[in-house]
Amino acid sequence: MVKVKFFALLRERLNCNEIDVDLPAGATVNQLREKLALLHPDWTRELYDQELLCAKNYTFVDWSEPLADGDEVALFPPVTGG
Repeated sequence: MVKVKFFALLRERLNCNEIDVDLPAGATVNQLREKLALLHPDWTRELYDQELLCAKNYTFVDWSEPLADGDEVALFPPVTGG
């Protein structure tokens, strides 16, 4: 089981703070995204935003990063400031 947390505008658009997802051993962050899109088709547009950032266990990672049971993944839009 992987815990996925959503932040900032992404959290607002998905109307979800976090979700637990079962994945096969060796699944990647991108495969997690694919599973989320299958479970929640209405989330697809936001999940595939070109600028969406991901972190695993508080460290930024690439979408090809492998996941293990118990990992925590954070998904969020790029930070902007003014």
